[in-house]
Amino acid sequence: MLMSAATLFAQTIPQNAYSAMRWRLVGPFRAGRALAATGVPGDPYKFYFGSVDGGVWKTTNAGLTWKEISDGQVNPSIGALVVAPSDPKIIYAGTGEADMRSDMTYGDGVYKSTDSGKHWEHIGLSDTRQIGKILVDPHNPDIVLVAALGHAYDANAERGVFRTTDGGKTWSKVLYKGPDVGAVDLAWDPADPSVVYATLWQARRPAWSQYPPDQGDGSGIYKSTDEGKSWTEIEAQGLPAKPYGRIGVSVATNSTGMNVFALVNSLKSGSGLYHSEDGGKTWQLMSTDARIITRMWYFGTVLVDPQNPNTIYIPNRSVMRSTDGGKTFAAIKGSPGGDDYHFLWIDPTDDSRMIVASDQGTVVSVDGGKTWSSWYNQPTAQFYHVVTDNYFPYRIYGAQQDAGTVCITSRSDYGEITFRDWMPVGAGEAGYIAPDPLNPDIVYGGDTYGGVFRFDRVTGQSQVIGPSLLSDFYTPAPKRRFRFTWTSPIVFDRRDPRTLYLGAQVLLQSQDGGLRWQQISPDLTEAGERTKKADTTHVGWGVIYTIAPSPVRNGLIWVGSDDGLIHITKDGGHHWENVTPKGLPPWSKISLIEASPFEAGEAYAAVNRHRLGDFAPYIYRTTDFGQHWVRADKGIGSMSYVHAVRSDLTKKGLLYAGTETGVYVSFDDGDNWQPLQLNLPTVSVRDLAV
Repeated sequence: MLMSAATLFAQTIPQNAYSAMRWRLVGPFRAGRALAATGVPGDPYKFYFGSVDGGVWKTTNAGLTWKEISDGQVNPSIGALVVAPSDPKIIYAGTGEADMRSDMTYGDGVYKSTDSGKHWEHIGLSDTRQIGKILVDPHNPDIVLVAALGHAYDANAERGVFRTTDGGKTWSKVLYKGPDVGAVDLAWDPADPSVVYATLWQARRPAWSQYPPDQGDGSGIYKSTDEGKSWTEIEAQGLPAKPYGRIGVSVATNSTGMNVFALVNSLKSGSGLYHSEDGGKTWQLMSTDARIITRMWYFGTVLVDPQNPNTIYIPNRSVMRSTDGGKTFAAIKGSPGGDDYHFLWIDPTDDSRMIVASDQGTVVSVDGGKTWSSWYNQPTAQFYHVVTDNYFPYRIYGAQQDAGTVCITSRSDYGEITFRDWMPVGAGEAGYIAPDPLNPDIVYGGDTYGGVFRFDRVTGQSQVIGPSLLSDFYTPAPKRRFRFTWTSPIVFDRRDPRTLYLGAQVLLQSQDGGLRWQQISPDLTEAGERTKKADTTHVGWGVIYTIAPSPVRNGLIWVGSDDGLIHITKDGGHHWENVTPKGLPPWSKISLIEASPFEAGEAYAAVNRHRLGDFAPYIYRTTDFGQHWVRADKGIGSMSYVHAVRSDLTKKGLLYAGTETGVYVSFDDGDNWQPLQLNLPTVSVRDLAV
């Protein structure tokens, strides 16, 4: 992975010693999740989108090609994006996605460009972390409103609605209901921006829940009649009872703010699309179609066609459209495949021009949704893990969020690596992949909540082999024999290539290609009793999160849990010992353990506490089978929490770390770290393969 600089064993190495190195992009060129998208009114070719972990992108040919325009200048997690209507050279970007996923990353406020994205300036609100929407006055680009959701994992004060009248030099907090309630949406009539609607959302992403508790009395709809200076809550006839969850809002053009639609998530009753024709004084329930209110914590936006107030769009698993004012909905025919659509922008001057952001990236239509551009031209994919096989030349495997698995050749016969060199290898979107060490054409992969597949590259057959046969995603927790998570670890033993391990709350082992599974440990987590009492189908915590068989000693296996425990066995699972570092708080997720390829008693643990609001990096090192641990993360950025740590296979003490902000390298066994970013974009690095 490193050139000759790796042999210069010392505390630090001058970065210019390896500055000539380069990361090589091998694909796949299929996009990842995006929540923010916009176009330039009146321009048929120019659009922008914001990736949740890939920055701001621009097209000047209606999506035929895209160019990244913010790397190195803007936080890569984009939650909101808007072009000033009165000056298309001015763009505002709000960082930090606001969909509350368990794998969401954080932002650091608002950025501004005055030259169509060539240069960017940070203009404040650094501690908002997650931003859902930005509005810019249609006549004055210096008047801006920001809906800030705030910290996803803990309480904070910099949340709510913020307003600036000087282009971001100064900000006023104009709507705030406490440290647990943030703002997620904003809407106004561009013909009369004095009337503004905002939605507040009381939500939190805890460490022990797959889906967030997303409803509270703090959620609600608010209205301003002075362009956001002051606000009044709408508690009107026709709305459902509180508590509310996420609410989306949209205002029909040329209605002086009177014609309003709200997509309301109500815990008690009445989730659906509501319509007001009197500025929010009274409301009528228009639709409770399940297709528009599914997983509203993840979707939850609504848009009125700017040229036809009877046409309503609601992005969800499909892009849903109503042509009768919201009474009935149908999926847009010709939607670009995939699922999980988050945001739609329509040109106010030509409603046939639109751009939609989804889990598969961003696509453009110039004919009202009849046809769409491709998302196979955006290298913004989000991968959970990466692994290589023993084939020559080696192949690279990973599972991409909401796009499935992929195998990519490390070298192509066609002069460049293209889609001809990619192929799916069974399994699901979030699982580990484990190529058979003895036959790289056989690939094992996981699915969410315990599904396991065996894929044969030669025949193309995918066989279900998991201990539960199918995913336990919809099985209530108390009824499960095994407890799995969204991305359960599957790895081969590094000494015995016929032994395959799978992590649940216990460690499972198969020695016959997954036909039979044997439990070889007790529950190695602390969450057993809690999960037995949890009457829910979506419990994904209290599980083994990482498995590290030793490459130098038979029967030696390390495992780490997502609730903060590390265990070791030295006899293949007959006996286990809790070797958790002393003082490690509960719910510190053991993201990855790396068993040393040189010494049996040596291991490294990447510990991730961001779900508790602690974004600091934590790497622990032991040389005595876990009896004692020391911190080994000096030099890693203070907000760069660690996902993975890997050891070089030939040079002892040479380590690599994948963090939320990039890659680091240590030349002295973790005592000191320095960036190995080189030409790599600033992105979240979830795994490394050496």
